[in-house]
Parts: sequence; structure tokens; C-alpha cells
Amino acid sequence: MHPPHPDPLPGGGEGDSPLPQIYETVPTMTFRDLERPIDRILDWDGTWLLARLALVGAYLLGGLVKLADWPGAVAEQAHFGLHPPELWAALTILVELVGPLLILLDRALWLGAGALGVFTVLAALIANDFWTMAGQERFMATNAFFEHLGLVGGFVLAAMLSRLRRRF
Repeated sequence: MHPPHPDPLPGGGEGDSPLPQIYETVPTMTFRDLERPIDRILDWDGTWLLARLALVGAYLLGGLVKLADWPGAVAEQAHFGLHPPELWAALTILVELVGPLLILLDRALWLGAGALGVFTVLAALIANDFWTMAGQERFMATNAFFEHLGLVGGFVLAAMLSRLRRRF
């Protein structure tokens, strides 16, 4: 026969566990408690700017790279069968620089978002024509096509949010 083991929990004997006391002192969190810090982040004006920068950063960079490498920009347009490639390169640079600036400055954001949205749909149709492809190439082009459509949705949301912010 073994001697009884001492109770390892403070409070002593059988049925005298401190667990109910611990649970009674732990505050319970509600969904709203978790939402409050997110509200503060979303209400911060810097979040509005950072979100717009994230949305348009690739376009702004693309426009600057094309501007710095004009022959490369023209060659890219020719690669996709756009003629005259110089005209299309100039239009692409214009949209990729002016559109993001309008969005970042939140001035005529709707115009910048619209220009980039139309540009993005056209680019997706030209560069990601998955319906003409097969296999892995089709898979990758399909993903890129629908990712571009997601960006268009982001432009629409940015325009809507800018409009709402001006009302209040």
C-alpha cells in the first residue's frame, strides 16, 4: 500500500481546487474588445495614406522605371503587339505616374482610380490572355488575370471611400 500523495495544488484537500477562483478573476474578452484596437488603426489618417500607397506603389514604380528606360518601355509595348509602340509607351507612363499621384494626393481620386482601373483591365486582357493558353502557362496567366481584377476592385473601393470621407 502506497501513502497518499499530497495535493500539488494550493488550497489543500479533495474538491478544494483553486481553478474556479482563477477562472472567476480572468476577465473575459468580447469581440468588441478585440475590435477596438483595429478601429483605432483604421481611423488613423496614416492608414488611409499607407493603404493608397500599397495599392498604387507598383504602378508608380513601373512608370518611373519605364520613364528611365524609354527603349525598354517601347520594346514592352511592341512585345504585346501594340502599335505604334512609342504612343502606347507614353500613354502607359502617363497613366502609371498621374493615376497614382491623384490617388496618393486624394485629389480627383476617382479619376486616378478610373484611369488605373481601365488600364489594369486592358493590361490583363492583353498580357494575361489565359483563354489562348494551356497547361501551367494557362494556370499562371489565369491567376494573374484575376489578381488584376482584384486590383480594379481596390480602385473602386478607394474611390468610394474617398467620396465617403469627403462627406463627413
